[in-house]
Amino acid sequence: MTMPPTRRMTLEDVAKAAGVSRATASRVISGTGPASPAVWDRVRTAARHLGYQPDQVARSLVSGTGFRLVIAVVGTTSRVLDDPYVDRAVAAAAETAAPYGVGVSLQWVPRGAPRLDRLAEDRSVRGVVLINTTEAALAAVPASLHRRVASIGIGSRRVPSFDVDNGGGASAIVHHLYAGGRRRIAMVTGPPWLPCAWRSVRSYQNLMRSTGLPVRLVAGDFSAAAGQQGMRTVLRRWPDTDAVFAINDATALGAIAALREAGRRVPDDVAVAGFDDIPFAELSAPPLTTASHPVGQIVAAAASAVLAGSRVAPDAIFPSTLVRRVSA
Repeated sequence: MTMPPTRRMTLEDVAKAAGVSRATASRVISGTGPASPAVWDRVRTAARHLGYQPDQVARSLVSGTGFRLVIAVVGTTSRVLDDPYVDRAVAAAAETAAPYGVGVSLQWVPRGAPRLDRLAEDRSVRGVVLINTTEAALAAVPASLHRRVASIGIGSRRVPSFDVDNGGGASAIVHHLYAGGRRRIAMVTGPPWLPCAWRSVRSYQNLMRSTGLPVRLVAGDFSAAAGQQGMRTVLRRWPDTDAVFAINDATALGAIAALREAGRRVPDDVAVAGFDDIPFAELSAPPLTTASHPVGQIVAAAASAVLAGSRVAPDAIFPSTLVRRVSA
């Protein structure tokens, strides 16, 4: 014999049991309006006896406090959402938001037209974490989102930023390549439009110029495909290259594939290093030398600041350390 499903108690049930109107019961449950102590006790007692659980989504819509944290990723196309970095960011945000009773949603923000006003007007939005932030995206943040937005990358006076010290991590990698005897070091960069990616490029350029070595730059887009194509370009332009620093691990894995295709051995002929220390880095063939990138900590800090509405320092920088493996 099966038992009939238990009906979920509604606010109307609470109001009826307490002998008050639905509006009065709503004010007591939400704590948003006046009610006498006697009425307050009756409504609360009825709700407890009935096992009434408020609909958090509905309450958030009514109060305007929002029930979702938006991870807004700036990119030229929506394919930017396929980046493994985005997966790590969403997972960290979801774990951070859970204790607040807030869900996480993902949204692409077109680089050419970074509209954020609709997010500001959406009462379901508790806050926004921007990723791949550009100056145009910062300029598009409406005043109504202030104190409810944080950036992974560059920030502004009104938008706090959280990011890894990729300049320091890049410097450690290039110093490591140099210390290993590599002198013809190329770099496959990230997209030229992304400001935070240029910290790594500047670190590479500074070391190469300070030691009198040639600067060899090829643009990429963080993807393995771009790394593979970038490595082919490096070999065509500078066939004597003996090391490559890739802007991230996906790019580095693409570079290794291109070197294998060209019959070059890693690290014997060409050393390869990446950045991020993704889970697959130590499983690559050969295991990838890289630098740490605490994505989870960074996104969790940004999400916490947004959800708690706390005032934070304009810039929070997380350290990056060299991870030595076989590839370089």
